[in-house]
Amino acid sequence: MEWLIAPLEVSFVQRALWGGLLVSAVCALAGTWVVVRGMAFLGEAIAHGLLPGVAIASLLGGNLVLGAAFSAGAMAAGVTALGRSPRFAADTAIGLLFAGMLSIGVLIVSRSQSFAVDVTGLLFGDVLAIRERDIAYLAVALVVSLTVAVLGHRAFVALAFDPRTAHTLGLRPRWAQAALLGLLTLAIVASFHVVGTLLVFGLLIAPPAAATYWSHRIPVIMALAALFGGFATVAGLLVSWHAGTAAGATISALAVALFFLSAVAARLRAQVVARMARIRGRVPVPSANGVVLLTVLAAVLPLAGCGADAEEPAPAEPPPHGYVAGAEETDSPQSRLVVADAEGAIRVVDLITGQISEAGRVPGTVRLAGDDRFGYPVTADATRVVDGGGWTVDHGDHMHYYRTTIRDIDGVARGGVTDVNSDKMVTAMVFGSGAAVRTLLLDRAALDTGTVTQRGIVDGIAVPYAEHLVAVTGSGSPEVRARDGVVVTPLTEQCLEPRSPVVTRRGVVFGCADGALLIAADDGSFSATKIAYPTPVPAAERATEFTHRATSTTLAARAGDRGAWVLDIDARAWRFVETGPVLAVNTAGSGSSLLALTRDGVLHAHDIATGAETARAQVLTEPVSGAVRPVIEIDTNRAYLNDATGRAIHEIDYRDNLRRARTFPLDIAPAHMVETGR
Repeated sequence: MEWLIAPLEVSFVQRALWGGLLVSAVCALAGTWVVVRGMAFLGEAIAHGLLPGVAIASLLGGNLVLGAAFSAGAMAAGVTALGRSPRFAADTAIGLLFAGMLSIGVLIVSRSQSFAVDVTGLLFGDVLAIRERDIAYLAVALVVSLTVAVLGHRAFVALAFDPRTAHTLGLRPRWAQAALLGLLTLAIVASFHVVGTLLVFGLLIAPPAAATYWSHRIPVIMALAALFGGFATVAGLLVSWHAGTAAGATISALAVALFFLSAVAARLRAQVVARMARIRGRVPVPSANGVVLLTVLAAVLPLAGCGADAEEPAPAEPPPHGYVAGAEETDSPQSRLVVADAEGAIRVVDLITGQISEAGRVPGTVRLAGDDRFGYPVTADATRVVDGGGWTVDHGDHMHYYRTTIRDIDGVARGGVTDVNSDKMVTAMVFGSGAAVRTLLLDRAALDTGTVTQRGIVDGIAVPYAEHLVAVTGSGSPEVRARDGVVVTPLTEQCLEPRSPVVTRRGVVFGCADGALLIAADDGSFSATKIAYPTPVPAAERATEFTHRATSTTLAARAGDRGAWVLDIDARAWRFVETGPVLAVNTAGSGSSLLALTRDGVLHAHDIATGAETARAQVLTEPVSGAVRPVIEIDTNRAYLNDATGRAIHEIDYRDNLRRARTFPLDIAPAHMVETGR
């Protein structure tokens, strides 16, 4: 039963489960009346009418649920008002408002450069991103829905089957219609975060429609719809976990599948009953409710048998690699930007929520280094450690994502650090230059708990890789060392003037005077491969500082005033892109563009293969002056550029002609920046 229990032990899956069950219950109450009264088109219109409210709430920094509720309420009120006109049918008013609200929402999103909501999540849902406060909102929505359903039951029934009788009985059909619209609106607003506006009907209509095959009593239909919706939620989360599919879409698809299974089962039942009646005359057959009870028992009894085997608790599994006590596991990377100004004020920008947090002050900061979790403000005589609050653990076939409190931890009395690289056991800080280059080793496990513990200093540039330290001495000799710095395997290739080590999926890359050196591990053995420049390169045009997307095998580096270098590790080849003088370069990898920032504040995109410019955009508010250069950080979908003069961080969609997707205004001038949490 590990396949069943293991996903439900994860905190964000537990929240998704509770959220999905609550939404299933809310949708069962409203969806039953949608099915009985044939209000599907109205429900679809209200669902798509959420977009303007969500867009406006996002732009104003408000609550998205309240924005969705306001927009859906306006839609419902408009339908009620226009539906009273004798000039046209009610569905005409619904269609007009549907198209109008959707158009307004699309216009707001398309014209805004700071729209902070994932449109995919809005359209298709993000059930795994449900938080504790969302569950509280859903619980309140369920209580309100249940209250409205109970108090308005008689009026709703009369309205569904004979509005004139409802008026005669004094049940106020207009008020009942308004209450029913409110119930439907509440269900849609509660559901859009789980399955999105496009898939909301998977939970709103499919379970009640399936339930109508098993009962004709409305309360029973509601109860069965909640049961079917709950089953679709549990099964959808399990399938999504093991198959890697979108959770909201999987839940919706299973809900629809339950409808078709119910339809097939009902048809087969009718055929069996008819055949038995012809053969034996009057044949007692189970009632619809009896069939449901037998079906539920058939599903539950095998689980009860499994439960008997699970009476003896299984031994607790060790926490997943990378977990730290007090951390929370999430469903997606917790990407953060750690930034600092010239006076040393530190801020952390959460790229998921847009929240900006203070993280201390390090006067005299001259640069920022970073790894998967921490930012390291560097001064002339010390290096500080700032916890970015998010990190990713790669297990090969899957990832684990964590978040915790953003904080300023401590520092080490070692200034001039140029590079920082980490793995699960060691954090290596490189300082010094030439023959005097050294690496300070910190205990990474202790660092994860907030304690800075030094493990020693080794000669040369050392990088933790494949359970060892891969190092190049100041004289250019590459070596493989144990964690304590003892040489295990000397390597033959030379790397004169080593610098800028980076870890890729193919191995560790060092910049050298004549090119680059790749040190790779294969089944416990190490090899060194020289990737030489195509022609001799003057010292001023060599690659001295590599940048790349995390785990990418394509690196970029400035080439003096002539342009930029692109190093393809897979092809073991250099490419020179003649861009002219640039301040910063980066690339997302093979098949993507080379991004280059010039001093006038213009960001350029170049085709790596041909060097041709494919796009350009004015990003920085003013030309860059002074010695501090901006940084281009890049991930799978977006690039980030710090604008010290404009006191902002710009998020660039480099796949869409360098479109500015968002801008994060800051209270400091971000002279330095690194990305963590990847």
